[in-house]
Amino acid sequence: MTNFIIKTHRVGTIYSKPHLFLLNKGMNSGKPQKEPFTNSFVIIFQNEEDCESLFFIAYSLWQTKFWHQHLVGSVIPFLRLNDFKKEFNPQSRLMMVEHEQHQKNVAALKLLEKKEKQYKEDMMLINDLRRAILYRYHKK
Repeated sequence: MTNFIIKTHRVGTIYSKPHLFLLNKGMNSGKPQKEPFTNSFVIIFQNEEDCESLFFIAYSLWQTKFWHQHLVGSVIPFLRLNDFKKEFNPQSRLMMVEHEQHQKNVAALKLLEKKEKQYKEDMMLINDLRRAILYRYHKK
């Protein structure tokens, strides 16, 4: 099992080891990202492979709204560090039990992410072409 450290991110802190950030306030609590959020936890790893692997586990927990049941607060809901630590470790172990299937799932998610990015770029080009054609038509 991978070893990692979970703690609250402090603005301005620079991490030398591989790491990822997870939002801890609002309805998007648990959302993972490579860049820091203002209100986030940081998970620090020993190597890049572990970071990449756990990124997709955190992503799947966020997408399935797993953290909603652990949010506290009435105005701006937030996730407590102790609750996050208590739930993230067992969930990550459970999801990585079948390591080969986990690797296939990660590969599939990476491919989908790449295709989604390509699709968005294609849509932007189509919109630019549409705008250019309409502009030419309007100028006549």
